Amino acid sequence: MPTPDINAVELAETAAAAFREVFGAEPEGLWAAPGRVNLIGEHTDYNEGFVMPFALPFYAVAAVAKSETWEFHSTYGEGDTVRADVLGTSAEDGVAGWAGYLAGTAWALNESGYPVGPVRVAIHSDVPHGAGLSSSAALECAILIALADLYGHEIDRGEAARIAQKAENEYVGAPTGVLDQSASLLCTEGNVMFMDCRDLSREQVPFDLASEGLQMLVIDTNAPHRHADGEYASRRADCEEAARLLGVPFLRDAPKDAHLDDDRLNRRLRHIVTENARVLDTVKVLEGGSVAGIGDLLTASHASMRDDYEISCAELDSAVDAALGAGALGARMTGGGFGGSAIALVEGAAAAKVEAAVIEAAAAKGLPTPRVFVARAAAGAHRMA
Repeated sequence: MPTPDINAVELAETAAAAFREVFGAEPEGLWAAPGRVNLIGEHTDYNEGFVMPFALPFYAVAAVAKSETWEFHSTYGEGDTVRADVLGTSAEDGVAGWAGYLAGTAWALNESGYPVGPVRVAIHSDVPHGAGLSSSAALECAILIALADLYGHEIDRGEAARIAQKAENEYVGAPTGVLDQSASLLCTEGNVMFMDCRDLSREQVPFDLASEGLQMLVIDTNAPHRHADGEYASRRADCEEAARLLGVPFLRDAPKDAHLDDDRLNRRLRHIVTENARVLDTVKVLEGGSVAGIGDLLTASHASMRDDYEISCAELDSAVDAALGAGALGARMTGGGFGGSAIALVEGAAAAKVEAAVIEAAAAKGLPTPRVFVARAAAGAHRMA
């Protein structure tokens, strides 16, 4: 059982209170799943490559009880309740919107041989929405472990991540890899998780920032995390075409010196090959006892995503450039791109200076005011009560 997190406890109390208010009964339990930051290894997951996420102390908490019909309540905004007699097979013929992540996970469990029935759910989350910190995966993983517990299923966490990914891919219709759900389910407190997305083998690598007087800043640029325009799907299609041209199953299998004549596809290839190498190098540096030593790898990752993968944007580039200019040891965008968040590795004494520089740079460019907070490696998904 992970160390109790004050923030998660408060969220759980709110979720339980919402359940009582909306449904007039007590929930059978409370389950929490976190958002995540990906330290390094971006868009490598659906190429069966390597990733290194850690869980954030921001959670989606689900208060759940068995019921006669599907009822989903969210505390977002003014609160919203969605009822459904059937789940359907997709958000188009079933449950759409935020509740689709919950309904889709139940559907995916049934499809994967873990039958579950109707429940009432009250969900409360403080994972920033649209910030590239996996707010949707937190919803999926919270309800997944809740349904598994309530309906008596023992599911390996690696398999559970695949089931939650199935919900997002096939029910919601977002062509994401398995990184986000794996991070939410499998990360452990105080560690960054090195994972091979081919077989989901993983290693928890100590991530002790404090011992070196360091902090990891997460910079929510307040730029919408724009996946709806099809750019994410376009990058995935580019990778699949590049792999086909190279005659390999996935770009993870491409030789280090592989080259394609098509410039766009070659740049996509180059990002995946070099990003996988950077993840492996990051593992070596961290296992060698240095967190500060990964700074240049983070910065190189951002340049690759900006230039070769073309998934950055003005808000992310501004945040990264300003952080580096103010003395950050390394900085990069994190998440799927096209908006969202960046991270900056800083010496603790320089954190306030870096934060001010990021905010001032955004103001000077007429960009949204970023939200900056200090990240730590938190506990993965777990039952709270």
